[in-house]
Amino acid sequence: MARAVAFIYGVLAYIVFFLTFLYSVGFIGGFLVPKHINSGEEGALAVSIVINLILLSVFALQHSIMARPKFKEIWTRIVPKQIERSTYVWLSSFALILIFVFWRPMQGVIWDVSGTIFGSALQVIFWMGWLIVLTSTFMIDHFDLFGLRQIYLNLKQRDYNHTGFKKVLFYKIVRHPIMSGFMIAFWAIPIMTAGHLLFAVVCTIYIYIAVKYLEEKDLVDSMGAEYIDYQKEVGMLIPGIGKK
Repeated sequence: MARAVAFIYGVLAYIVFFLTFLYSVGFIGGFLVPKHINSGEEGALAVSIVINLILLSVFALQHSIMARPKFKEIWTRIVPKQIERSTYVWLSSFALILIFVFWRPMQGVIWDVSGTIFGSALQVIFWMGWLIVLTSTFMIDHFDLFGLRQIYLNLKQRDYNHTGFKKVLFYKIVRHPIMSGFMIAFWAIPIMTAGHLLFAVVCTIYIYIAVKYLEEKDLVDSMGAEYIDYQKEVGMLIPGIGKK
C-alpha cells in the first residue's frame, strides 16, 4: 500500500509539473493563458519590482537549496528517498504557480519588433529554446529527473541506481543545455516589456550563479576527474565559452 501511494504521489507530481511547464510557456510568451507576464493592471513600479523579486527569490532558493546533496541528506530523514525527487518537483511547481498568480506586470516597452521579420525570427527562436529544454531532459533521463523512475522502481521493489553521466547530442555542445534553452526562451521575445526584462535579467543571473557555483561544484564532487575533463572540453552555457 505504501509503495502504491508513493507511486500515485509521484505520478501526480509529474502531471502537475507538466501542466506547470506548459503554462510557463504561455506565461512567458504572452498567449493562451488567463494570466501572463504582461497581463493585469499595472501598479506602483517600486512595489511591483519588490513583489516580483520576492517571487523569483522564493523559486530560486527552493530550487537551489533542495537540490544540494547536504540538504538531501537531512531531508531524506523526513521524506522517504523514493519520493524525495517527486517532493522536489511538487514544491518547484508550487513556487512557479506563485509567480503565475502574484506576478505584477510592468508595461513599459523596451523593444517592440512584432510584425517584422526580426520579430518573427525571435518567435521561432523562442520555440527553439523551449524545444531545447524539453528534448535535453530526454537526452539524459527525463523520468529520473522528475522522479518517475524512482517511484516505479520502488513500486516494483527494485533498488534504485543512478543512471550515470551521458555526454550526448546537446551535451556535447554545452554542459547545461536545459538552462541554455531557458535563457533563449526568456530573451527571444518580440515585445520586451520592463516586467519581462526584469524576469529575464534576474533568471539569467540566477542560472549563471546556480550553475557555476553550486551545480558544477556538486558534479565535480560526485564525478571527479570525469567531469573535470568534461569542463575542459565543453562550454558551460554557451558553446565554447566557460571551459576550464
